[in-house]
Amino acid sequence: MAGGWSALERSFRDAGATTIAGVDEVGRGPLAGPVVVCALVMPFDRRAIAGVDDSKKLDAPARERLAAAIRLDALALAVAAAPVAEIARYNIYQATARAMGRALDRLANTLGHEPDEILVDGKPIKTLGRPHHAIVKGDGSCYSIACASIVAKVVRDRLMTKLHARHDAYGWASNAGYGTPAHIDGLRRAGLTAHHRVSFCATALRAP
Repeated sequence: MAGGWSALERSFRDAGATTIAGVDEVGRGPLAGPVVVCALVMPFDRRAIAGVDDSKKLDAPARERLAAAIRLDALALAVAAAPVAEIARYNIYQATARAMGRALDRLANTLGHEPDEILVDGKPIKTLGRPHHAIVKGDGSCYSIACASIVAKVVRDRLMTKLHARHDAYGWASNAGYGTPAHIDGLRRAGLTAHHRVSFCATALRAP
């Protein structure tokens, strides 16, 4: 991501917005583990952190370093998760929307008010319950969203590494719960855990 703040963020600032929230999720596609959402507000009066980009384009050491810098720089930051039970009950789309809502509630509590603008990666979230601007591939083009994507990715990867220590048949420390061959082989050998998304796993196991 070149140039730090995006033209859209700068336009909101020029129009008088002082708190612009970036929101992103990590973990919609894996076979195991929660969806993790980060919502944050970065300060306009400081230079954008060098190296911030879509979390998928960064290696793990860079994400860890940048997440620490983002947490130090953020005016407000909140994380929320949708656990496996919530995903099973509501479906992945609705569970993600609910986690985004919780993250934004926590962010507003920290700020003491709702953000002036909310920028969300991807398509509009119909059930979010707040006005927001949806930006397709926003994690690669919008500074606030990219910062949120990095923090969410680091939080989720750390969680999956901890879960790997208790369930080491699936390779979660390296695949973060995604449906890699090693993970699917582990499912066939060791079966499901309480952290698996049953319907996701059934589909993956049926695949040739």
